[in-house]
Amino acid sequence: MRCIQCGSIDDKVIDSRMSKDGTSTRRRRQCLQCSYRYTTYEQIERTELRVVKRDKSRQTLNREKLLRGLVKACEKRPVSMDRLDRAVEEILSELHKDHLSEVPTNIIGAKVMDKLHEIDPVAYVRYVSVYRQFENVGEFIKEIQKLEYRGRKDPLQPPLFNE
Repeated sequence: MRCIQCGSIDDKVIDSRMSKDGTSTRRRRQCLQCSYRYTTYEQIERTELRVVKRDKSRQTLNREKLLRGLVKACEKRPVSMDRLDRAVEEILSELHKDHLSEVPTNIIGAKVMDKLHEIDPVAYVRYVSVYRQFENVGEFIKEIQKLEYRGRKDPLQPPLFNE
């Protein structure tokens, strides 16, 4: 592994451990040239998934693009990057379990919505509003009411909208 400080390829592994979700190995390394310490992650290389877009074009599934969508939906929300990384890994694992080489965008979108619904209801509504292309406030209200019916967490909190 090349040191990001001095560029040397001589290093030693100081510590190795499994990540919390068990899908990668975290390694602490120390450069033998400049003694700089850094962390690397080792993951199983999976077969490449291709996304079938709405216009029938195909492109490689981009993990970073998936993560960016989750980050954008959770912007200014109390959701850690670690939780979003785990969500992306869970989504990718589910897609790989289906043993498909090509996945339509609507399946990916549905999996993202399910994960965001678990993580944060506000982020879920943000994502759904863009994904389903809401055009008026009424569509927001309907989606929020659906969330309220799925189970109110705080019985002291009144409903957001009157029916």
